[in-house]
Amino acid sequence: MQGPDGHRWSLAGRVPAQPHAALLWLPALGVAAKHYLPFADALALEGVAVYVHEWRGHGTSDLRASRECDWGYREPLVLDLPASEAALAADLPGTMRVIGGHSLGGQLACCRMALAPGAAQRIWLVASGAPYWRAFPAPRRLLLPLAYRFLPWLAFRRGALPGRAIGFGGNEARSLIRDWARTGLAGRYAAAGLEADLEAALGRVSAPVDAVLLRDDWLAPASSLRFLLSKLEAPGDTLTTLGAQDLGVPADHFAWMRQPAAVAAALLGGESAGSTQAVATSSRSSAA
Repeated sequence: MQGPDGHRWSLAGRVPAQPHAALLWLPALGVAAKHYLPFADALALEGVAVYVHEWRGHGTSDLRASRECDWGYREPLVLDLPASEAALAADLPGTMRVIGGHSLGGQLACCRMALAPGAAQRIWLVASGAPYWRAFPAPRRLLLPLAYRFLPWLAFRRGALPGRAIGFGGNEARSLIRDWARTGLAGRYAAAGLEADLEAALGRVSAPVDAVLLRDDWLAPASSLRFLLSKLEAPGDTLTTLGAQDLGVPADHFAWMRQPAAVAAALLGGESAGSTQAVATSSRSSAA
């Protein structure tokens, strides 16, 4: 794949023989697309074609955040995601389309729908919610404003956020961290350099939402998910809460990725997990 500014990445896909839906999946902050392939396999066995987008700066992306290489929310929203959407549409024309994501990926899936209402017919969210500090339970919410001020400062001081070193995200572009922290402090979505009023556009998103909440996930608690959903005009949201007994792994922010069958079944509305279909592996390389 190649965006209009020259950014290159690969779009990994899992495509069943006769898909009834096609999902464009957006990863969490700092997580490479390859880590969602077990999730894509689980959905493909149920007839959902899955294409996993790659964020700038991670995995197959040919960019890495640095003092010389920076981006915020605007670039993935208006440059990269349209290219991945076009590839999905070209492969599976006429198939019902879903956009969704994990954590920050879920937030940006909603933002993409705000900018391009025709991008999909449904939204799927897993372990996602707005980072607004008031949307978190005490006592953690009292510490969040400090983090939302310190992390952008650190990122601008270093040229990029050293996420691997501090244990939060990956090595992230400083402007992306600034856009994220702005929402954390003010509770409103905006992207530097984006002409559209993103917050107002979110209020016009009418696609139905299927969301999965993980019971022990302090990074995306129920209150932060409800705050995110309150911004949308979706006609009806389906929310499933899963615990460790449902998942077979801890019900935290990331463990579900190792055993994603229960999450996939919840998004599909409890359809039988026993059906099988031939699944083809595809990858659109950075040279495409």
